[in-house]
Amino acid sequence: MSGISFEELLPTLLTAGGVLLAFWGLYIVLARLIRGLAARSAGDDAASEQDEKAWADQSITYLRRGMEVMGGLAVLVVVLRGLGLGGISKFSWDGLTNWLSTHGFRIALVAGGAYLVTRILHMLISRLPRLLARPTDEANQVQAMEQRQRLETISRLLQSVATALVMGMAALIILRELGLDITPILTGLGIGGLALGFGAQNLVRDFISGFFIIFENQVAVGDVAVINGKGGQVEAIRLRTIQIRGLDGTVHVFPNGAITELSNLTKTFSYYVIDLGVAYKENTDDVVEVVREVAAELRRDPAYSPFILDNLDVLGVDDFADSAVTIKVRIKTAPLKQWFVGRELRRRIKHAFDARGIEIPFPHLSVYVGEATKPFAVQMMEQAGAKANGGPRAAAQKEKV
Repeated sequence: MSGISFEELLPTLLTAGGVLLAFWGLYIVLARLIRGLAARSAGDDAASEQDEKAWADQSITYLRRGMEVMGGLAVLVVVLRGLGLGGISKFSWDGLTNWLSTHGFRIALVAGGAYLVTRILHMLISRLPRLLARPTDEANQVQAMEQRQRLETISRLLQSVATALVMGMAALIILRELGLDITPILTGLGIGGLALGFGAQNLVRDFISGFFIIFENQVAVGDVAVINGKGGQVEAIRLRTIQIRGLDGTVHVFPNGAITELSNLTKTFSYYVIDLGVAYKENTDDVVEVVREVAAELRRDPAYSPFILDNLDVLGVDDFADSAVTIKVRIKTAPLKQWFVGRELRRRIKHAFDARGIEIPFPHLSVYVGEATKPFAVQMMEQAGAKANGGPRAAAQKEKV
């Protein structure tokens, strides 16, 4: 340091200060952009606004740490060049002018281009909820709100991914323009990505599967679903897991990547199916007519009519069982209301059958005994009669006579 004058060190200090100001300015612009996006994405309620603010604060924290690391590396490179250490040439006024007109201009161009590309991508992604939202009527406001929230969640996720990719590429280009060899960085990222791919492949699979579950709206919070043979109401959907609660209160948690079978019982509408067994002696046409009357009466009931979407659908005689003729019927209801409507329909059908004398048989079995093997009671009666007539020999002599 004793051989370097202040005039020789001044270009280095100015360059380092300029690099710090550039990174600080880029951080300010991106932070304002994130806060603006969060403010536009927030809903009218306080909870949505608070969630958006928390997301913005977390994103800005990550951005600040990244800028600090990249800015520190850039200043280190500038200082090393200014001091001429490690074979790196020193800065001079002519060298500074030349550097600003070449590398400096490229750095400013890359930073500005990254900011512009990020803004364009954010604008395009923010329009996805409006482009992908399906039109819904006023009666399905809850469904429309859930759809909008789901699309906004996906939009924010895509915006974060786009920002990370664009800014990561821009940072690597800037570090190369500053004279830093980025080959070890790329090598380290490649090795780290490979290790992450081998060590956390299940985690990555869970995240990818969770993204498509949310994007395709396969299931939503509040739906009743059967996942891998376990049924219950969906309580939470995350990028990594789905949580459902069974009828007995048991909570089942499934990693999204491990879901092999998902059945949604309450998507858009539901059916309640009844396998109705009646005695063989009953006229099935009369039975169907009674069931239709009961269903029509139920649909006129104001306590149930809002949840019944269509008339009773009679599928016909479905089976000849051991002790009954099975008639299959179903009724279309609003989601989550099929059990509420179906249980009341069963109750009214039972009352209607009792009032009209239609038999719902219990399982029974008719036994026919052939002549080769007489029932025990018949055998005993024959033996008693033979004894009263003088025994078996007397009975046999009478038969001969």
